[in-house]
Amino acid sequence: MAYDAVLKRRAFGQTERRDTWWLQPIVVFLGFGAFIAYSTWAAFQGDHYHVGNYLSPMYSPEIFGASPHAWFGARPGFWPGWLPFSPAFLVLWAPAGFRLSCYYYRGSLYKAYWGDPPACAVGEPRKSYRGENSLPLIIQNIHRYFLYGALLLIVSLSWDAIKSYQFEDGLGIGIGSLVLTLNAVLLAGFTFGCHALRHLVGGGLKSFAKNPLRFKCWTCVSGFNRKHMVWAWSSLAWVGFSDVYVRLVSMGIWTDLRIL
Repeated sequence: MAYDAVLKRRAFGQTERRDTWWLQPIVVFLGFGAFIAYSTWAAFQGDHYHVGNYLSPMYSPEIFGASPHAWFGARPGFWPGWLPFSPAFLVLWAPAGFRLSCYYYRGSLYKAYWGDPPACAVGEPRKSYRGENSLPLIIQNIHRYFLYGALLLIVSLSWDAIKSYQFEDGLGIGIGSLVLTLNAVLLAGFTFGCHALRHLVGGGLKSFAKNPLRFKCWTCVSGFNRKHMVWAWSSLAWVGFSDVYVRLVSMGIWTDLRIL
């Protein structure tokens, strides 16, 4: 009888846990949801994403756009005239896909958004488990391909950070320079700790002794991977702040102070 009680399926949210197990899913739900809402709003603005030598990371690289940072014209010829255009539409999908399919975020987002499960030893809202073998979660398996785009974005953001020190009157350091530099560093730490990258540089080997270079790369990536959660959330928050900073300076609400 006791054995049958243990096997009995829990109702959604039912548990014998007495700790605040619900706190983490709620914080993740609110924090990640707030970022999605803001980044979507910022992407549709198509304005106040640049000022002087500063470019918002949500618009980088600016392939088409009206700012001096744009690679080509202001608007791509293939873009339908009836459809609103923003330079962020051409690039924001890459970091969004990389982050949403991230192995770390899967654990957090499954609990916060899918309730799969809400927490360990807590009842789920479904009777069967489909996992990542069917839609929509099977899409998560393309994470390894988003990795290549994320690595290219690190190059672009690093170049933006370098340009942020190049003012019209020569080299200098502004608050915005430090903001964009830290943004590139945090995103690099998050990307370089990626589980897919860890497998790419060190997976499929029978012996590290015969591959010392790959072992060093694997050790480096593993070092970033140990703090993957910290890199993930700090980089997410700083991307949002970087866009806010550039936007408010562009609007004249904030003044970018020159340190040097």
